[in-house]
Amino acid sequence: MSDRPWPVAVEAVHLGRRIKLRPLRTRADRNEYLQLRRDNSDWNRPWDSSAPVPLPTGMSFAQMVRQQDREAKAGRLLPFVLEVDGAMAGQVHLFGISRGALLSGSAGYWIAESLAGQGIMPFALAMTMDHGFGREGLHRVEVNIRPDNPRSLRVVQKLGLRDEGLRERYLHIDGKWRDHRTFALTTEDLDGESVVDRLNRLSRQSLPRHTE
Repeated sequence: MSDRPWPVAVEAVHLGRRIKLRPLRTRADRNEYLQLRRDNSDWNRPWDSSAPVPLPTGMSFAQMVRQQDREAKAGRLLPFVLEVDGAMAGQVHLFGISRGALLSGSAGYWIAESLAGQGIMPFALAMTMDHGFGREGLHRVEVNIRPDNPRSLRVVQKLGLRDEGLRERYLHIDGKWRDHRTFALTTEDLDGESVVDRLNRLSRQSLPRHTE
């Protein structure tokens, strides 16, 4: 399917903070994005995807954004940058989107080290999945996580994603083919509930109960 609605933005308030997902802008975002990546290079390096075959170098930030926009308009990618209270904080993508009989996509994400562990990423991922299930009409969204990434495993646990097992040497990460566990939700799992509401419900259930 071509000519999907793009650009689009999604925003909400969570725990008193304004969470926004939007496309990158070629000029206005360049300096802030590159600085954010530099500041978090050590934090992200173990989990960043890599190329098994060397690729030509030299793609500029503007070229990257234009390429992502083309893929988004073609319906194959949702490349969101994550803002928290108006400041750039990370990214959430839905990629590998398939239409037809599959109607599925995969989610990937990262957040600045200074904001990790504050409940922002589970909420941002829930917003992204709701957009995929809703406006994009997907049936299934999966997240593939290295078994040695406890922070990311905690994100999908908070959303109640189904563990579908191990995929050996599934993705090329940080220079090597790495095993990943696959977690997923389908519209049947949600049974009419949004992923954001599912997150909030599961969060309430996990709170400690005080007894007299």
